[in-house]
Amino acid sequence: MFKIARPLFLIAETPLHAGSGSDLGIVDLPIQREKHTDFPKIEASGLKGSLREIFEAQKEKLPPELIKEFPMFSSNGNYMKQGIARTFGPPDNGNLHAGALGFTDVRLLLFPVKSVKGVFAWITCPYILERFRNDLNLVKGFDISALNNPDKIENTVPLQSGLILKDKKIVLEEYTFEVTPDPKCEELCKWLSQTVLPKDREYNFWRDKMCKDVAVLSNDDFRDFVTLSTEVIARTKINDKTGTVEKGGLWYEEYLPSDSILYALALATPLFTEDKKPEDREALNIFPDAETVMTFFEKGLPSVIQIGGNATLGKGLVRTRIGG
Repeated sequence: MFKIARPLFLIAETPLHAGSGSDLGIVDLPIQREKHTDFPKIEASGLKGSLREIFEAQKEKLPPELIKEFPMFSSNGNYMKQGIARTFGPPDNGNLHAGALGFTDVRLLLFPVKSVKGVFAWITCPYILERFRNDLNLVKGFDISALNNPDKIENTVPLQSGLILKDKKIVLEEYTFEVTPDPKCEELCKWLSQTVLPKDREYNFWRDKMCKDVAVLSNDDFRDFVTLSTEVIARTKINDKTGTVEKGGLWYEEYLPSDSILYALALATPLFTEDKKPEDREALNIFPDAETVMTFFEKGLPSVIQIGGNATLGKGLVRTRIGG
């Protein structure tokens, strides 16, 4: 059982494709979705694999924060190797022991849609907010008072909303919604802007936008948007000799749009090992408890990572923030 939980927030800097294989519909390569809600998600195994690859790539050039916290890494490459193996699990034989760090599936929190005013809006719904609140209950000491009673703020926007045209109406895509400016929604948006987004000065604009350009829609309206308003991109393969599209070389891929905001929980436990081999004892000296395992993850996680497919096309670049 995990001992420590931390929320990991992911902000899509570019369109993101976490694929689910082929499909019989118009989209050849759809994204992963929850079976019961059809909401987009990223499987925990995909997130963990991406993070492990990132940590593996850092063995040659360690982040200064990680060296400061674990100075032995800079002088002994085996320490870092063992740290990754014990944190994420052994690379060759998963039957030896489980990794000390786990993750939940990545869930969608805020979804961007076109808006007649304000360029785009982030939308969410009471179901998403209630589930978010329940997940954050696992994080000790995390203030979630702004998430209380999300059903009370359905079809609301902040008091100083930048989305309203007139008569309390907003237009998202080609649909018009009547909303109510609400102080509870404004409190929620301010809390989200401080909790979810990085604290870097470069994100001042986005924090300000999140304080006024979020709309809490009904559950059904939210489901329709995340089902029908994702990006669908046509891809082609060109025949080198003819200069035209090869037969069967046209397909369609689905992406989560840029500025989608997602979250997962990082879960840390003490190391699972019988402490019989020398390398086991070495790892135990580095990571004696769950707190140190989480510190290893927090200090070693880059501010920008890549998740999903089409990395060579610049897709799946995600900015990270660990809360708590």
